[in-house]
Amino acid sequence: MILTSSRVLALSCRRRLRSGGMPLEFLSDAQVAGYGRFGGVPSQADLERFFVLDDTDRCRIGDRRGDHNRLGFVLQATTVRYVGRFLEDPLDVPWPVVEYLASQLGIVDASCVKRYPDRVKTAYEHAWEIRDAYGFRVFEDEAVSLEFRRFLDGRAWTLEEGPAALFEAGVGWLRRHLVLLPGVTVLTRLVNTVRDAAADRMHTLLAAAATITDPMLPGRLRAALRVPAGSRFSELEQWRRSPTRVSGPGMVKALDRASELAGLRAREVDCSAVPANRMAALARHGLVSSATTLHGLAEPRRTATLLAMARHLDTVAIDDALDLFALLMTTRLINPARTASNNARLASLPRLERASRTLARVGRELLHTLERADAGDGGDATAVWAAVETIASREQIARRAHRAAVGRWAARLGRRAAVRGPGPHPQRQARHRSTSATSAASPGSTRSMTRSPGSAPRWCPARRATACTSSTCCSTWTPVRSRT
Repeated sequence: MILTSSRVLALSCRRRLRSGGMPLEFLSDAQVAGYGRFGGVPSQADLERFFVLDDTDRCRIGDRRGDHNRLGFVLQATTVRYVGRFLEDPLDVPWPVVEYLASQLGIVDASCVKRYPDRVKTAYEHAWEIRDAYGFRVFEDEAVSLEFRRFLDGRAWTLEEGPAALFEAGVGWLRRHLVLLPGVTVLTRLVNTVRDAAADRMHTLLAAAATITDPMLPGRLRAALRVPAGSRFSELEQWRRSPTRVSGPGMVKALDRASELAGLRAREVDCSAVPANRMAALARHGLVSSATTLHGLAEPRRTATLLAMARHLDTVAIDDALDLFALLMTTRLINPARTASNNARLASLPRLERASRTLARVGRELLHTLERADAGDGGDATAVWAAVETIASREQIARRAHRAAVGRWAARLGRRAAVRGPGPHPQRQARHRSTSATSAASPGSTRSMTRSPGSAPRWCPARRATACTSSTCCSTWTPVRSRT
């Protein structure tokens, strides 16, 4: 098996990481091999951005002797701009880059650059000169190290990102601030150290905040990891389980779960010093870990993880209870009421249609009678009723008029009509019955509900129902009930 130089470099770096006792090997082989090196031929955009020589570059070349020295100097200056560091072998660059620079310098034979490493000290002298001329700083500088460490600390504390992302962010910061990249193992160790320090700081703050709020809270959280006698699951596992059944007992369990989590008083713990995204990430880590794994964590990490989980589950339990209540209301009350309303509406349509046809015929007959009276044919109430009763009796007209009114109001009321029914309000109906009974008990009363055989029912605008033809006030008349 033939290994490329990049592959060999990646394997050697990994062996050094293992020998150094690194807590995490988060860099891939491609990242290790491409760190501070050319990953291939640069694109045309990169060539124009990093490898185009301006007047300053040409001035710094000066009157260096030999085309190989001029081309080698420019090659190192543009390489450090592109990869962020000086290469151990200045000629370890893609050949199109060499030709691109040679064309700008007017050098016909670009292969002359191969004589550049003949004098080893020349490459080092040029590197020092380029570093001072272009303002590059070394990573070992105390001020640079302190500033870079401050950047990593702030990013690791405020952003919940993996070590590889933090590593790339650190490389970007060094490139922007013209700091020569250190070795890959140096930067890797620093990233892990910073992340571990940020995690320890977060665990310590959360554990201290829990103890300040309630000294018994850490103990109750640890007790939730134990499996009670006679149970198959720990209390923590029961808190993790969301309600799955839409029923009354399921609602009771959801409320009990929310009550138990609220009783921990985890929400009262002041966690404002810890960023919210780090709290959420810590809670997610705890939710996917088993109780045995959480029990094996060292303090204060265990208390901090359990606290983050308890705060998250407290909020989730309330949301689950509200969602279950809304689902219960929809499936057990609103949907049946809507179905009953639709069924009642559909059942009343044939009767409503018959009543509407009867009333339409009665209306037409009344209009014809009025037109004849206007024409001088005369007419009285008896003749009108006689003409109307050829279509339907007075009782049928009264019932169907009431039915049509009830159908119209049921369509307006919608679901409420299905819950309460198409008849009058129960309290109002009871009041009407008591008043009717009192009037019937007094034969001489002017509010008697007795109706003469020849009297015709009349529509009461106040009650929206058909009433008798008594000449007294209609405030106590009971609407005629609909009959099929």
